[in-house]
Amino acid sequence: METTTLTLTDSQLEQLENELKHLTIRYDLAHTLYQVKLNDGVITAYKSRKVVFSGPSALKISERYQNIIKKEMAGSDEVGTGDYFGPVVVVACYITKDDYDWLTKLKIMDSKAMTDEVINNVAPTLIKKLTHSLLVLDNPTYNKVHQNLNLNHIKAQLHHKAYDHLRDKLGFLPKLCVVDQFTKPQAYYASLSDDYGITHLHFETKAESKYLAVACASVIGRYYFLEAMNQLSQKFQFQFPLGAGKIVDDKGKELLRRYPDFNLNEVAKLHFKNTKRILD
Repeated sequence: METTTLTLTDSQLEQLENELKHLTIRYDLAHTLYQVKLNDGVITAYKSRKVVFSGPSALKISERYQNIIKKEMAGSDEVGTGDYFGPVVVVACYITKDDYDWLTKLKIMDSKAMTDEVINNVAPTLIKKLTHSLLVLDNPTYNKVHQNLNLNHIKAQLHHKAYDHLRDKLGFLPKLCVVDQFTKPQAYYASLSDDYGITHLHFETKAESKYLAVACASVIGRYYFLEAMNQLSQKFQFQFPLGAGKIVDDKGKELLRRYPDFNLNEVAKLHFKNTKRILD
């Protein structure tokens, strides 16, 4: 069986464990942190931080943990696009080579692999120490813009504006500027005006696992999104749930029962299918 061995950081070990948590994880083997058996392979993480990936599916997973880029860079990510309630938040973040040590100690990873409690604990440090730009598109503005633009167009314009603002703060942009890819580069640039200025962006899917600046942008963005959700809840004296599942439909119906004249445009992304289910 083909194998590969990688030495991972503490944050990567935790990220890998979170990625595998839907499977049965063994913690009782000598000299190991954990081991997971896959259909056609095994992943074993040792206390030395070496991880052995054996078999086809394990090797595929290992690809996401190879070649971590450690250089000056900027990265951008968006939060809230999959949530019915609340705004869309985009953050672009700049890091230098000197930031890697302390960021690794904070175990920074993609915000989707971190609990909200952990994000609320570490994000203020990132906000204080890292130069970043923040864009928050509230629901009334989002709904107005979405009448003419699809979601990828909106995200492209927000990411680009975030980089534009970051350049204003820094006075420059680093050679490596990474976008967590959500559309093809040609489609991204086609979503912008002719004078889009910044042309050296690097697009990559799952960029948060390879580019620490993207992971930082993801964490900061999630923090501000959660703050915005708390503000909405306080403003309207109602607890708005995250996501777009059944609990969102149920809470939306409860909201309209409590306030029959409530305008969902103030708090929701109206093009989601939840709107029809809530109003039916």
